[in-house]
Amino acid sequence: MTASRPADRPLVGRFISLTPFDEADVPELERALRQREVFAGGYGGGPAGLPADAEAFGRFALGYYSGGPDAMPFTVRLEGGPDHGAVVGATKLGDLDLPGESAHIGWTAYNPRVWGTAVNPEAKLLLLSLAFEHGFGRVKLQADARNARSRAAILRMGAQFEGVLGRHKRRADGSWRDSAVYSVIVDEWPAVRAGLEARLAAWGEPVPLTAAE
Repeated sequence: MTASRPADRPLVGRFISLTPFDEADVPELERALRQREVFAGGYGGGPAGLPADAEAFGRFALGYYSGGPDAMPFTVRLEGGPDHGAVVGATKLGDLDLPGESAHIGWTAYNPRVWGTAVNPEAKLLLLSLAFEHGFGRVKLQADARNARSRAAILRMGAQFEGVLGRHKRRADGSWRDSAVYSVIVDEWPAVRAGLEARLAAWGEPVPLTAAE
């Protein structure tokens, strides 16, 4: 076994920073993520999982972004520019399997105002770098098989499609979802990293909250 659990610390990029999730982040996350568009694609169990109010969102977030030995949840903040420090999403490096040298990037959502910007590519670059620098050999990503937006984003970052898990997870409305599974393995990482870095190099200014896809 070569994999080791990374330390809980901020990851700072050019456009965003990932800070270890803290309960104090919940109000800002609620403003960023408690939106129909965010839950429509399958996040949080799908549309029926949209919390009714801020209090319900708080309960959801504290459960969804719980940490522990095998999970590293992060709050996504803008880096630089007029909106420096603004919370725009959350994500997690989870299912840390040290003997199996595998991990899972998921539980991810962003404010729709930063969809299609440098935010997601840099978040993936930071998390994949963290995993591979700590000896992991395979990182899984997955999405509701019906979520074309997320599936396209995962493919665009260079992950390989592995297949669909039928009747994999129950949605908030009680129906069962099929999950499309992708991965990046350590042998593929240099090419994936180069592709993500090239995409980020095309961005000039810091990402504003007024950004449109």
